[in-house]
Amino acid sequence: MEVGIAGTPVVFNVNGDAPGRYEIYQYQISNNTTEYKIIGHWTDQLYLSTDELQWPGGSQEVPYSICSQACRPGQRKKTVKGIPCCWHCESCDGYQYQADTYTCKMCRFDLRPNENHTGCVPIPIVKLEWSSPWAVIPVLIAVLGIIATLLVVVTFVRYNDTPIVKASGRELSYVLLTGIFLCYATTFLMISTPDVFVCSLRRIFLGLGMSISYAALLTKTNRIYRIFEQGKMSVSAPRFISPASQLVITFSLISVQLLGVCIWFGVDPSQAIIDYEDQRTANPEMARGVLKCDISDLSLICLLGYSMLLMVTCTVYAIKTRGVPETFNEAKPIGFTMYTTCIVWLAFIPIFFGTSQSTEKVNFLSQI
Repeated sequence: MEVGIAGTPVVFNVNGDAPGRYEIYQYQISNNTTEYKIIGHWTDQLYLSTDELQWPGGSQEVPYSICSQACRPGQRKKTVKGIPCCWHCESCDGYQYQADTYTCKMCRFDLRPNENHTGCVPIPIVKLEWSSPWAVIPVLIAVLGIIATLLVVVTFVRYNDTPIVKASGRELSYVLLTGIFLCYATTFLMISTPDVFVCSLRRIFLGLGMSISYAALLTKTNRIYRIFEQGKMSVSAPRFISPASQLVITFSLISVQLLGVCIWFGVDPSQAIIDYEDQRTANPEMARGVLKCDISDLSLICLLGYSMLLMVTCTVYAIKTRGVPETFNEAKPIGFTMYTTCIVWLAFIPIFFGTSQSTEKVNFLSQI
């Protein structure tokens, strides 16, 4: 075999060409001087002296020859246009999760992304707890109100046959006390965990207690008004002022409320729902589902609308009977009660509709 001037054997490949021979240099800095240093050569194959290699920072470790680093969990690859092997890493934010290497998708409405956005987990469900201050304060007020109502009932029963109890219209007084008791007792339904049974009871008793109270007051004021109006024209007593007649009128007014509730049950049966939109915050970690009864604001106002109608009518009669003789003092407390009640309701409606959170609405309604 012939040896060339460079001391390498002279050979030819299958095409009759001499193989390439190359010196491999690396530009290096040594002792503040720069030079090209031979680190290997190529003769049919690569011969490289890795010990002679030098990398930035003085590192001996060979750097990776890649265009882009691997994306972290919860990040998708966004390829660079025209360079399919290179990409940018984009985080899946908000309610998105990493569906695959190149795609972020939205979690289902009842789910939120996990901590690193690689999947979805259920949104926590919240409800009004009995230990919450929003529940403790209304319950305390309701308990005090129920105790006071029961004390009045016991007093009425004990002195049932005395002239003062008879003069007050004891039959309607018992109906009125029943309505007041239901108003306070409804607080416990409003705080109880919503289900079909509890939601059904809410529909029935939320407006029933007020309807009973206002129906009794309306019957009382109407009776007073008719007595004094009749007295101006005749000495004969007006019709339907006996205790039995007053009870029939009162229960007829109450039956309208119950009929409306029955129609509502037929049109839209009660159910408990989980509202995921009410507290769907921008930060998924703060998102919550609210367990509540399926009662819209409009339905609730319609439910209480009849009670408001009775209240307004009773207020009108209270104004008409404001001039009764001083010795007939029952009309004036009723009038004062209706005036203050109207003020409370006028404050209640705008505050209720202006409250953004469902739990706050429940709490406010419970206190009213």
